[in-house]
Amino acid sequence: MIHLIKLCVGAEKVEDLIDWQAARYGTGPACHVTRMWPKRGDEILDGGSLYWVFKGVVLARQRVIGLEERPGEDGITRCAILLDRDVVRTEALPRRPFQGWRYLTPADAPQDLAAGREREEPLPRDLMAALAEIGLR
Repeated sequence: MIHLIKLCVGAEKVEDLIDWQAARYGTGPACHVTRMWPKRGDEILDGGSLYWVFKGVVLARQRVIGLEERPGEDGITRCAILLDRDVVRTEALPRRPFQGWRYLTPADAPQDLAAGREREEPLPRDLMAALAEIGLR
């Protein structure tokens, strides 16, 4: 199994993503359309998630439930990453900016937050970076 990681552009917090997906997709699966098709699609579909980075910090994930071809208005076929609507909050993990999506190994993925901790604010970015640097993320 392998995961994906992606910047959540335009969202300040996890609630922004949840609200946007609810407005756009109602109760159906959410999706993210991307130009590149993941070469490791079978591994992603074997229990992988899309981890979302908010303002430089991973704070949530959604399970990937499918990959579909989507033709664009320009005639180019793209990849729609279908996502479970359940947004799972994770431990805060600092992440530098990048373009597109990247693969994320299970060993490098942040843990899900324990029940009751879903509304915790993340630590300041400098403190998270220092903890991650010494292996205490």
